[in-house]
Amino acid sequence: MRWRDLFHFALHTLAAYRLRSFLTMLGIAVGIAAVILLTSIGEGLHGYMLSEFSRFGSNIIKIMPGRQDARGGMPTLPSTARDLTMDDAAVLARLPFVNYVNPIVEGNAEIRANGRVRRTTVMGVGTKMHQMYSVSIVVGRFLTEAESRDARPMVTLGATLKNELFGDANAIGARIEIGGERYRVIGVLEPKGRLLGVDIDDVAYIATMRAMGLYNRNSMDHIKVSYEIGADVTHVLTLIRQSLAARHGSEDFTLTTQEEMVSSLVNILRIVTSVIAALGGISLAVGAVGIATIMTIAVTERTAEIGLLVALGARRRTILGLFLTEAVALSALGGLLGLTVGAGLAWLLGLFVALPISTPWTFAFAAEAGAILIGLLSGVLPARRAARANVIDALHTE
Repeated sequence: MRWRDLFHFALHTLAAYRLRSFLTMLGIAVGIAAVILLTSIGEGLHGYMLSEFSRFGSNIIKIMPGRQDARGGMPTLPSTARDLTMDDAAVLARLPFVNYVNPIVEGNAEIRANGRVRRTTVMGVGTKMHQMYSVSIVVGRFLTEAESRDARPMVTLGATLKNELFGDANAIGARIEIGGERYRVIGVLEPKGRLLGVDIDDVAYIATMRAMGLYNRNSMDHIKVSYEIGADVTHVLTLIRQSLAARHGSEDFTLTTQEEMVSSLVNILRIVTSVIAALGGISLAVGAVGIATIMTIAVTERTAEIGLLVALGARRRTILGLFLTEAVALSALGGLLGLTVGAGLAWLLGLFVALPISTPWTFAFAAEAGAILIGLLSGVLPARRAARANVIDALHTE
């Protein structure tokens, strides 16, 4: 019997037992759909993270106070580590291959202006912050070196904050109150959208020294360093490490590159995706048991049919191929159903819930191939049992 005839015969048999065949396929379909849906979300988040971080450049090194332990934990909290200072930032700015240095103090404060009140993020930054992140100034200007050094009460507003406080009116030169202190607006930045769900345009930027006084701090939260594109990041890290260690007396700080931060996020997402795939694999294993059970029942119910086929001249390998084809057809159709449902649900989530979705079609095809393999393995024992059936006993079962 040709493979085409075997396939048609198998489909005819499955159609004769529609409900049972559908319920069996459903076991495979649920597993495939779950894997496709969840991995689509995982891949979408992966791509989203990379694109979000790449918007602000990949040649950035973050310097945190406190030494990170060998196991990769958070920097130690109570320690003898020296604080990061403006002098540290000034020394880093003179290093080879360093483009910009941005000393950062971050906090939250109440802002009053134009009869309106808003509580939002107020960041103390260096004069090159907008150049480091390639952010254009729509109106006005950014902080100057003199204003930063003297901690003058000047502020540059993000696009969202400007619109919330002033609407369409011109904000340049306006007086606003931040944390009870009066500031003059000198510039408005271009809109940059959201980063990981946070509106990065709803921010007020003031001088780092001014922010330290506003929040009553003696040091900065961290320093970010932008190095030249094409420079050896390992060499730049060595220069920074040697310079700060010489000033502090020891390596009491932590250096993290943008690539390392992205890599950490990617590794977390990969672990989550692997767990999701494992859960989907459990569903597929349950589906495989279902196929094996149904095929065993089918062999028992169709014993007389098997005997008749053998009596008419069908070879044992033909009987084996017939039941294997049925098992593979069940799993393949269930896999296609799962792919359709999983991809459809992922598309709907991306459309209505605004989740970053990216269906990994290579993984989807691999899942379908895995479903077919599961069907093949699940049908082997029942098919062998059918092929070994005694023709005389089989014909007498009717």
